[in-house]
Amino acid sequence: LYGNENVSAEKWGTAGKILLGVLAVLVLFLAWYFWRFGLSLESIRNLVDYPALRLVPLIGWNIAVFRLFLLGPDLFNVAGSLLCLVSSVAMVVAAVKMPCYGGYYEEAAKFADDYQNLLNRKKKGETGTGKEKYRKAIDLVYSQIQKMPRTKEGNFWHKNIYPNQVWLDGLYMCQPFYMEYETRFNDKKNYDDIFSQFFNVEKYMRDPKTGLYYHAWDSSREMFWCDKVTGLSQNFWLRALGWFSMALLDTLDKMDASEREPYEHMKRIFVDLMDSILRYQDESGMWYQVVNVGGMDGNYLETSGSSIMAYALLKGVRLGFLPENYRAYGEKAFRGICQKYLSENENGELHLDGICLVAGLGGAGRRSGTFDYYMSEPVVKDDAKGVGPFLLAYTEMRRLGSVFE
Repeated sequence: LYGNENVSAEKWGTAGKILLGVLAVLVLFLAWYFWRFGLSLESIRNLVDYPALRLVPLIGWNIAVFRLFLLGPDLFNVAGSLLCLVSSVAMVVAAVKMPCYGGYYEEAAKFADDYQNLLNRKKKGETGTGKEKYRKAIDLVYSQIQKMPRTKEGNFWHKNIYPNQVWLDGLYMCQPFYMEYETRFNDKKNYDDIFSQFFNVEKYMRDPKTGLYYHAWDSSREMFWCDKVTGLSQNFWLRALGWFSMALLDTLDKMDASEREPYEHMKRIFVDLMDSILRYQDESGMWYQVVNVGGMDGNYLETSGSSIMAYALLKGVRLGFLPENYRAYGEKAFRGICQKYLSENENGELHLDGICLVAGLGGAGRRSGTFDYYMSEPVVKDDAKGVGPFLLAYTEMRRLGSVFE
């Protein structure tokens, strides 16, 4: 009956007052009784034996039940016991039939319902929580995708403050989510839009000599950092290439493979990028901040981008997009990061160093995209953009059953 929503607060208030009244009368009676007869075992026994007491709701009825079992039946024991039984059954039936909203009840019922719902969904082969609040959040993000500004070629702007610009980073920000939404909720209606955005990046941002992709492209050719003919930035930044690799891989993972031609095209882009990036893998297993000029002064082996590449190689093997022998390159990258930048302090806590804090083009700092610019950004420890990819690579090592110390 706790928190019964079929009984108004006013009625519950009245019931509470009645109960308090009964308790007050009982307390006054007990006070008078023990004042009149004194507090002793004999007076307590006489009180319990007093027949009328066994007809007092709840307390008296429970006394009647105990007396019935211990002393046998008499009129008052049987009557009180029957009243106790009837009231208990009535409360149980009412509690089962009446929906409740009480705080403790609500939490327990919510947990039980969620757990049962999860079990039912698993039996049906479904995934996810089934909670409406998450679907609302998903739909809200999707509604924002529908309103995002685009270049004249059809790609999303990197951000509103970077008009007409496509950065490799931005493909990972949106496309895997966009693809999964279309696959699960929108009958694949915008698949062609997603394919087109990847194919435009391949068309406009890939360097045919190295097979690598430039960090950014200005469709309008107006930004100070871009080539006025191609619209491209100047360098191949490792983490941007990593985000693009993850975008390709995780988008492929969420799409319907029956879309044969675009699916195969996406795979070719991914495999070609992995082949190209492996040409620049350092003997340590890692890659340099600016990928293709590892020997230049100031260039350094960078953790976040190397972690992403390890993840992409290992997951690519696990999903069958890459041959089994590519697994060794991913394992080499992961071990190289551990050897160079993973450390343990005196308290047994792990720390990950060698992480580029941030890099971009233009903006308030007029970031130029030159080699010196990429060297000027801070190198930090334990930043999420490095730790996160490192943990993703670690999960792929575990999934493949890789042995490491």
